[in-house]
Amino acid sequence: MKAIRIGICALVVFAVAAHGAVEAWASAVIETGAAALLVVWAVSAFWRKGPLLRVPPLLPALAAFVGVAALQLAVRLTASPFDTRIELLRLSAWLILVFLAGQAYQTLEDWRGFIWFLMVLGFVVSVFGILQHLTFNGKLYWLREMRYGGIPFGPYVNRNHFAGFAELVIPAGLVPLVLGKVRRDRWMLVALFCLLPIGALFMSASRGGIVSLLVELALIGVMAWVRRGKRAPLLAGGLVLLLAGGFVAWLGVGRALERFSSLEALEVTHNKRVSMAKDTWHIFLDHPLLGTGLGTLQTVFPKYETLYDGKIVNHAHNDYLEVLADTGIAGGLCCTWFLIVLVKRAVHDMRQPGNTLGAVMNMAGLVACGGILAHSFVDFNLHIPSNALLFLLSATLATASVASRNRRGPAVHPKVATVGIPD
Repeated sequence: MKAIRIGICALVVFAVAAHGAVEAWASAVIETGAAALLVVWAVSAFWRKGPLLRVPPLLPALAAFVGVAALQLAVRLTASPFDTRIELLRLSAWLILVFLAGQAYQTLEDWRGFIWFLMVLGFVVSVFGILQHLTFNGKLYWLREMRYGGIPFGPYVNRNHFAGFAELVIPAGLVPLVLGKVRRDRWMLVALFCLLPIGALFMSASRGGIVSLLVELALIGVMAWVRRGKRAPLLAGGLVLLLAGGFVAWLGVGRALERFSSLEALEVTHNKRVSMAKDTWHIFLDHPLLGTGLGTLQTVFPKYETLYDGKIVNHAHNDYLEVLADTGIAGGLCCTWFLIVLVKRAVHDMRQPGNTLGAVMNMAGLVACGGILAHSFVDFNLHIPSNALLFLLSATLATASVASRNRRGPAVHPKVATVGIPD
């Protein structure tokens, strides 16, 4: 299964590097890659005489949501069959990758490797984002023109979507650090992997991102209180945040805010956001059962638009309202099912006795999901393929039964499995 894990991580890296994989060619690469990995897994399973399948807890809810979109397309209950077909292909790729993650990530070592992958990815992308910000010449990667404008940060055209990425990778290191699951000799390394993404998030000046980070910190605080962690790890987490603030001040946060304020006209205003939310709600009220079709908001919205500003509205800047408008009550129930499974499993893990590394990994996934779900009230990060994929993988981690058994040896005693993140 190592090849599958490498393939999943490679697709995540590609999606982030390709401006979030929002363009058609990048989405096609992700979908083709997911299909190829499924073939590799099937051949491997056949060669190994069919290993037992593991169904990730969130897979049925995700499959039901895919089924709603397929039904819309099959019976032509969509305002734009083409757009619904495109979204259905993307959803099918997510379904495949969540299924494969459930097969490839089974042991403590597997998920520990994924945690390290997230920390390294967050560090590298944040360094790039900070460097690009300090030397910005108006082009992505210093080479590519932004034909439709934007306020970029790192590989993302929209700074809010970089903030969403940061929210998804920061907990991978910060949660184990605060809850005392990092060995003392690796505190500095893990702290550095947390410091840069936090600093980059503040430099992006995304208000939704900063508020969502505060939500994540509140979740970590609740978890630390419930688990009754030691003061030293809590102080370590606080020190990381303090250093992040000093780091941003040293780089010059005033200049960052000044630059973004000069580009504020490119962003959606508060009044427009409120208007879009009301108009999207009216779309849902007119199509309550199955919605207008997945991915059709841009097609349907002009009929309901009450505050016209000459700009195309492709997303509602509220993922919850948009999913209701697109898929109606049927899709909303699937998403509610997904969230109930996520929260129920997380609460179960928090109440478990002891403070095992596996449980802390589950909590890291939950905190990442909590941050992006908070941000989804004011943005559309879950419509950015790279962030949606990272969210689903984080949710898979949050609900995974992280085994403490090493493939090459006997079961590991819980105390042995808590010596730290890396080996």
